Amino acid sequence: MSHPFTFRFKQVLNLDIPTRLKEVASRLVDQQHARVIVPPQRPGTGHWFGGGNLVQDQNGSLWLTGRFRNQGDSRTGLGAGERGLELAIYRSNDGGHSFQQALTLTKPDLNVESRKVLSIEGTALRLVDGGVELFVSTEKQGIGYPDELQSYLKPGTGVWTIDRLSAESIPQLAEANVETILETDDPRFIHLKDPFLGRHRGADCLLFCSHPFCWTSSNTGYIVLDHEPLDVANANLKFFPRGFTWDVAMTRGTSLVSLPSVGVLADLDVQLFFYDGGECVRDLDQHQTAVKRPRGYSCEELGGVAFCLDGDLDSVQRLSVNEPMFVSPHGTGCSRYVDVLETPEHYIATWQQSQQDGAQPLVMNRVPRAEIEDLLKH
Repeated sequence: MSHPFTFRFKQVLNLDIPTRLKEVASRLVDQQHARVIVPPQRPGTGHWFGGGNLVQDQNGSLWLTGRFRNQGDSRTGLGAGERGLELAIYRSNDGGHSFQQALTLTKPDLNVESRKVLSIEGTALRLVDGGVELFVSTEKQGIGYPDELQSYLKPGTGVWTIDRLSAESIPQLAEANVETILETDDPRFIHLKDPFLGRHRGADCLLFCSHPFCWTSSNTGYIVLDHEPLDVANANLKFFPRGFTWDVAMTRGTSLVSLPSVGVLADLDVQLFFYDGGECVRDLDQHQTAVKRPRGYSCEELGGVAFCLDGDLDSVQRLSVNEPMFVSPHGTGCSRYVDVLETPEHYIATWQQSQQDGAQPLVMNRVPRAEIEDLLKH
């Protein structure tokens, strides 16, 4: 006899549900309807804002976190550019029509004892009873690689770890202690970064990206937040392996969002899982007579989507198998770091979108909840 979960999974795949899920995902990450909400500090390639998330507090205010990045190249050391130079939190009291900067944290603000921060990457805000948590990934000096691989660490660079700041309110995060919660010396996963929030089998969890010491790929892991202190030994680092086609070089999860259990999803609990992918780590020359297409590479990834069933991350299945789902109509085609917030009235998607000048501002698309429900019903 088939396990009930296996039966439900086959039920999803055998119906027209994957097609509907792609339609919903495309409506959320709609490149044509996107509008810029936070521009980078400068125009041009290598400049962007994003890599964070959007949350709504009990008063209805929206809080947006991300990091500003300016041009720099880690292959030649951090001295070649400013890179991830500032963590910023914005507030909106008008449903996302406008945002005002509420908090700034610089690299020195995020130092952990003798470990000096060289660059800031992905961040995630979490509202909890009695306060707020901010998860942030930074590249730090003073960690290093295992002795036998130490020579592989490029001069002037460091190792990425994930830290947590806790406070009673978002403004008080400016004075919060910075605590490293996830790090590892396992060469296969040694760089941990880009945290985002989700749930797994009814428990809150933190998802994140990992890179090996050789920087040849991006991967996704998760850890249940109920387990304190957090330890990478309790994390699942292999639940979402890289693909075989457009995402063969990287699969970096960025957001999980639950869909309404209506229409084709009646009696089903389905979550969309957004991720970034690419064919290569560095841009490669394409055949001059072949079809030209965005291929996705480090810092210029393309967007994909998968789905999970019944809140089980281990059930994740790709919807974008052979090609990316999300490609910017501008610049390199880069479309990455999707985050989707579900509110009572809307689904609000944000992501970094390549522009004609090569910059990647943070863009937003607000979709009425009723419209998403209609896509699932008809």
